[in-house]
Amino acid sequence: MEQPVPVNALLNLAILYEERSQIDMAAVCVDQVLREYPDHHRARLLKRSIAASQTMIFDEKGQRDREARDAVLDTPISEFELSVRSRNCLKQMDITTLGDLLKATEEELLSYKNFGETSLNEIKAMLVQKGLQLGQTVPEPALAPAPPPSPSSPKIESAQDMSISELELSVRSRKCLQRLGVTTLRELADRTEAELMASKNFGLTSLGEIKRQLARCGLSLKDSK
Repeated sequence: MEQPVPVNALLNLAILYEERSQIDMAAVCVDQVLREYPDHHRARLLKRSIAASQTMIFDEKGQRDREARDAVLDTPISEFELSVRSRNCLKQMDITTLGDLLKATEEELLSYKNFGETSLNEIKAMLVQKGLQLGQTVPEPALAPAPPPSPSSPKIESAQDMSISELELSVRSRKCLQRLGVTTLRELADRTEAELMASKNFGLTSLGEIKRQLARCGLSLKDSK
């Protein structure tokens, strides 16, 4: 006779795997339960949590990539093989790093005194060798922030009474909030970014995750000012 699926054991094992960042193994355990019991509430919640953890892992990789990119952008101009005239012109323009240079356009460089086509072509050739070009990190015009929702809105008041367990949060984020004694969205919205970041094992990934969940409910963290 076929043995019944050990639901509780599999789900507890899935939580253990997720906490150890063994996301694929956690998914296998949960899927085994859902194949037998498709409407199992706890298994469906864990399935969403695992999906959020997978997103968190991708976010952490993206963070590492951004840090590596920033390290490259902080490379001093003095480390590149440029003529004395080009280096002096860039220094006088307060362009000291590769990141500063990528924010400049050809027109801005040529408008500076004593900066000519020879220096421009020299710099462009140096950037091309690195797969870069002038002006590629010029920031886009900032958009005006959306007005905050009215605190008197019935929809917002209802959302504030929601339990934290109803949010699609990773195990790490949930545990950090539990340590802080945060059980409802109202209590979470009364916390500042600094208070959350001071919690053990709470990082930028968890902060971004929580801010996105609050935004979906029309809420935000308390202003630290």
